[in-house]
Amino acid sequence: MLKLFTKALLNSQSNLITRNLSVNSKNLICRDFIISKCFVVNIRQNSSRTLKYLTERTMVGESEPKKSKTEVVIGTHDGVFHCDEILACFMLQQLPEYENAKILRTRDLTKLNECDIVVDVGSVFDVEKKRFDHHQREFKETMSSLKPEMGSEFDIRLSSAGLIYCYYGETVIKTLVNKFTGTEPDMKCLKTVYKKLYESFIREIDAIDNGVPMFDGEPRWTISTNLSSRVSHFNQTWNSKENFDAQAQFEKAKELVGGEFVDKIRYYTEVWWAARALVQTALKNRFNIHKSGEILELTEFCPWKQHLAELEKELELEGIAKYVLYKNSENDWRAICVPKTPDSFVCRKFLHKDWRGIRDSELEKISGIKDINFCHATGFIGGAKTREAALEMAVKSLEGNYQD
Repeated sequence: MLKLFTKALLNSQSNLITRNLSVNSKNLICRDFIISKCFVVNIRQNSSRTLKYLTERTMVGESEPKKSKTEVVIGTHDGVFHCDEILACFMLQQLPEYENAKILRTRDLTKLNECDIVVDVGSVFDVEKKRFDHHQREFKETMSSLKPEMGSEFDIRLSSAGLIYCYYGETVIKTLVNKFTGTEPDMKCLKTVYKKLYESFIREIDAIDNGVPMFDGEPRWTISTNLSSRVSHFNQTWNSKENFDAQAQFEKAKELVGGEFVDKIRYYTEVWWAARALVQTALKNRFNIHKSGEILELTEFCPWKQHLAELEKELELEGIAKYVLYKNSENDWRAICVPKTPDSFVCRKFLHKDWRGIRDSELEKISGIKDINFCHATGFIGGAKTREAALEMAVKSLEGNYQD
């Protein structure tokens, strides 16, 4: 009887109608046969009647089969959401094991204990148990404490975003790069981008979530358009009278944060990293530009500041470069000063103080350099019509006896 029934199921078309499978028939099958593997068959009629046989199960006697747990669940807190758990959830969902995971937002510990992984709630940090909260009093971890090889400068206490990035970030980067390009980044690229992405993206989220200011003292102005601020606008306002779909807003915020995170990864792996070789060549050839070795020339403009700082450190040449030359466009060259740090506005040596804020013929007369056309008012960059004029601008500034 079972063989005939199974054969009928397999040979049926989508319009097959199965009716009146009585309880007695089911009991007879259960008593007489042990079915270790069955196919799931959905047979739909206009009345939406569905007959299902569960896959990969064993039926013994008349007992109801236990439902196996196939749904993966990421747990986080409900209520007001923040950028850190939004990003933590997004990063996890880029990984194969969590790509179809449901996000459960609750503070019910019983429900959280059933989740596969929990972020930003629960008062537990335990990597083996996949519990990543940072709110408990005893939590003091930073990126530098968990990954000493990153250096000592990353001393901001981690949020849930930083925790997930710390343990899953490299895999997330590899997964996304493979999705974009079909290949994985080499180890040097991966390690460098991992550090850069924390430094320029994740760390800010950690600091804001933990209430760590950028510097001591009162700022003259504040940034109100950062990613954490924009995420906060997806929460319900205090005076809203409309129905609020918190889960839908959470997903919208996750789309925003995830989009910026992916854009950063693409930039650092596809644009920024590709510039490293050009900067390395410029540093290697520095004595061909000027005998001091303190003026570099890029064969084409690219993001160079961070690479230069890292390469100088690797080669024990920290602080050696003072100016960088590059061609901006036809008949347009630039001499730009090297900042003390990649993000600083303070340069190792500014262009000559007598030229600042002056242009064209007046600047030619004061500087004695033909084809020079401008010097920025702060002295951090200048322009010329020819390479020779840009180089002379850098040389005269280098040799100038003046203090800033």
